Amino acid sequence: MQAKPIIALMYDFDRTLSTRDMQEFSFIPSLGMDSRTFWDFANVLGTREHMDSILAYMYAMVRISEDKGRPLRRQQLVEMGRSVEFFDGVEDWFDRITAFGASCGAQVEHYVISSGMKEIIEGTSIASAFRSIFACEFLYDREGKAVWPKTDVNYTNKTQFVYRINKGVLDVANDIDLNRSMPDDSKRVPFCNMIYIGDGLSDVPCMKMMKAYGGYSIAVYQDRKRVESLLERNRVDFIYPADYREGSGLDITVRNIIRKMAISEVLYHENVSQKKATW
Repeated sequence: MQAKPIIALMYDFDRTLSTRDMQEFSFIPSLGMDSRTFWDFANVLGTREHMDSILAYMYAMVRISEDKGRPLRRQQLVEMGRSVEFFDGVEDWFDRITAFGASCGAQVEHYVISSGMKEIIEGTSIASAFRSIFACEFLYDREGKAVWPKTDVNYTNKTQFVYRINKGVLDVANDIDLNRSMPDDSKRVPFCNMIYIGDGLSDVPCMKMMKAYGGYSIAVYQDRKRVESLLERNRVDFIYPADYREGSGLDITVRNIIRKMAISEVLYHENVSQKKATW
């Protein structure tokens, strides 16, 4: 019996699912700072020291917390996830889309690929919807204090996590299996069964992968002007307001893509079956 095709929906997080950068809901206010001051500190630091911008903001989180006498701890970040606010329809989106995929004969899985903090995402109301959360994370000492970046997900290396989903190698410490040669027909989630949803330039590498390998990419927005150029330059397949409610443009298009992917899989297996019957 033919196994159900697996379809992967991959999401950026900040300004894609959440309405703002996740640090702005609780973390930055807890330091007695406004968002602009924090990000300016991180950006200036990164420019001055020629740092990866993601590592710069992670260092800023640790440094400022220490300076304020509030050492950064994992549980503190997880608890801050409770205050994250989402776009309309996000919180029931995952069950709804998964159920629709099942009605088409497909197994839909959801993944986060984010330059935000994994610990904060784990504390949100939607964390359980994801098969894996690929995001930045700290290493903690025996006292539970953040001491070093454990995972850094920057704008370019986001693509490695697409490959991990493709091959089913979800352990970020497992580079051996990730880099091992594998026939396309044995990969767990074909690229043509992938949909990437993001909000802007930081997602372009993943969006271009989808365009190149037969998947789909969608840019969601609060301000259309931010993403129009992505569509004009053929870097993304669709742009929609960040409205995840049933019946929205985003909802309708994602359902249509899933329907197409499920049908394509059925036709592929019918073709293979007929060819085998003639051998």
